[in-house]
Amino acid sequence: MERLDQAKDVIPVNLKQRVFVLGVLTEPEEFPTSLGSYETIGLALAKDCREGTGTTWGHALLRHNASELVRLRECVRPILF
Repeated sequence: MERLDQAKDVIPVNLKQRVFVLGVLTEPEEFPTSLGSYETIGLALAKDCREGTGTTWGHALLRHNASELVRLRECVRPILF
C-alpha cells in the first residue's frame, strides 16, 4: 500500500476525483502471462468495466482495486460505454 499512497499523494487536490490509480498487487512482471499479452489483459479489463463483470478484475493480483474500480465505473462508464 505504500506505493499506492505515494502515487495518490502527488495527485493535485483539484484532480483527485478525476484520477484513478489501478495496478497489480505485486510487480507487473509477476502478472501471469497465462491471461495473455498486456493488450489482451487490457481489453478484458475494459470489457469487465463496460459489462459490469469481474472476470479479469477478480484475479488475485487485481482484486485489491475493487473500491477504485467502483469509482471508475461510476465516473467513466456513462462517458465511454
